[in-house]
Amino acid sequence: LLMFALLTVAGNLSARVENAIPGVLALPGASLVVEERGRVVIAHQADRPMVPASTLKLVTALAAIDRWGLDHRSTTGFYIDDDGWLWVRGSGDPFLVSEELDVVVVALRARGIEDLAGIATDASRFAPGVEVAGRSASDNPYDAPVSALAVNFNTLNLTVSAGGQVASAESQTPLTPLALSLSKGLAPGRHRINLGQEDLAPRYFAEVLAAKLRLAGVAVGGGWRAGRVPAGLEPVYLHANRRDLRDVLSAMLEYSNNFIANQLFMQLGDDGSGAPLTMAHARQRVREWVEGTFGWTDFRIDEGAGLSRGNRLSARQLLAVVKAFAPYRDLLPAEGSDIRAKTGTLRGVSCYAGFVRRDGDWVPFGLMINQPASWDLRLRVARDLARSGDLEGYCSSASC
Repeated sequence: LLMFALLTVAGNLSARVENAIPGVLALPGASLVVEERGRVVIAHQADRPMVPASTLKLVTALAAIDRWGLDHRSTTGFYIDDDGWLWVRGSGDPFLVSEELDVVVVALRARGIEDLAGIATDASRFAPGVEVAGRSASDNPYDAPVSALAVNFNTLNLTVSAGGQVASAESQTPLTPLALSLSKGLAPGRHRINLGQEDLAPRYFAEVLAAKLRLAGVAVGGGWRAGRVPAGLEPVYLHANRRDLRDVLSAMLEYSNNFIANQLFMQLGDDGSGAPLTMAHARQRVREWVEGTFGWTDFRIDEGAGLSRGNRLSARQLLAVVKAFAPYRDLLPAEGSDIRAKTGTLRGVSCYAGFVRRDGDWVPFGLMINQPASWDLRLRVARDLARSGDLEGYCSSASC
């Protein structure tokens, strides 16, 4: 009886996997396109505009690679004025984290800096008041605001004791006055929250940097200023992030980091004029890049992370993006040994795009579900695609 029960369970699980593709093709709000050996073998509602959610990050990643190359490193400039203020000019580096500031502190000390009047920040590379479509006012990390100068993805990692005592949850990140003020009202436990407001980002950066400099023995006055680096100053140190674009994109895709995606998206709007970067400029420049790269006209990209429900791609367009991403497949998150793909999730939206390995070959696919569905359906479809067997029997379009 036990063996019979085990065989029955195994059979049911096998049927569940085998039924994943027919199940998704039966959904009115789903699209699926698969190409094998240069031929489209599944094309279900392939040209229907859909909400891509975070699979849009593949577009942002491709545009960034095309613009800067995988060896690109973001830079941040450090200057000292005649009054002894340390000015920091941000360029939009999406990966300035506490450990990176430790490298900055060592470099500044090596240049003989021992006494500073205070920290001044220049975040003018981004225009003020940047609005990211789809970003809500929650304190969740995925809703962190963008900023030309930011530390730790504009998020805080805090612990609150039962007695209300607040501490940093990261040994590498000191607790600062702003972090302490933002912790008010948090329940006991561990919390990862965002700064909420774009204009708090430079202040928090300055507080963390000042605290680290003091720990390293540098005297730093208590003041903080925001503005533009005074004209004529030469940098005492130009910091190139230790992570190149390859590392940044890998982390962005693995953790679906919206902050990284939209920091890059904003910089894609740079036209070389030196004007502050805006989301409108970024949308226009990315649209021009997409039109020139893929020849599309019927699409919509509101921002670079997939937060906006106004974004629109078809599954066929998503497949084209995946195919263009083939040289960078190793940057995609792995699910076992046979799936390399990016998820996309919003309420009522479940997407998956990337590659499955079939009989030794990597096969590109794009799946978009814009209706409530089982949380694991997209993964079951991908696993189904990775199985040996003929896929063309699923073809539901004359274009296959």
